[in-house]
Amino acid sequence: MCQRCAIGSGRGLPPSRVPLAELPPAQSERLAALGGRPINLYRALANQPDMLGAWMEFAWALRLQCRIPRELRELVILREAQAFGADYEWVHHRAMALRAGVTEEKIEALAGWHESELFSGPERAALAYAEGVLDGDVAEPVAAELARWFDPAEVVELTVTAGFYAMVPRVLEALRVPLEAE
Repeated sequence: MCQRCAIGSGRGLPPSRVPLAELPPAQSERLAALGGRPINLYRALANQPDMLGAWMEFAWALRLQCRIPRELRELVILREAQAFGADYEWVHHRAMALRAGVTEEKIEALAGWHESELFSGPERAALAYAEGVLDGDVAEPVAAELARWFDPAEVVELTVTAGFYAMVPRVLEALRVPLEAE
């Protein structure tokens, strides 16, 4: 497991590797219809509108079309942001987690979830599974524990969520996308 868990460590990024472009009209309209706003990640991806469109559809499907409660998915995303030391992902998804009902207490305890009594059985299973996805090696006991709490469709949702949000910080870092000032 990657041990870079210090969010807000002051590790700054050099200037963005691509310009932060305006979203093309089609993607801007679609984002507005989804209820989103043109964050810097989308503005960086707007340099290639087809990739931006595909990214938005995938990301928003994970947000809006899953059966797994949003609160649990946000815990998984935040844990991955911690593991990568991904400030951008952490800031955005911390706000989403709070809106989804994750308590401040759980967010503060997330780095030590293994020892914390705040997390339920399903949450523990999902967090362990997400860490296995990050490592590229989901152990059989971890997969079996996940299957105890979640049906096959939900296992797919958690797997794809963990995989996608493990990719996000790599893209953010490679493009050096800056966090929004607000």
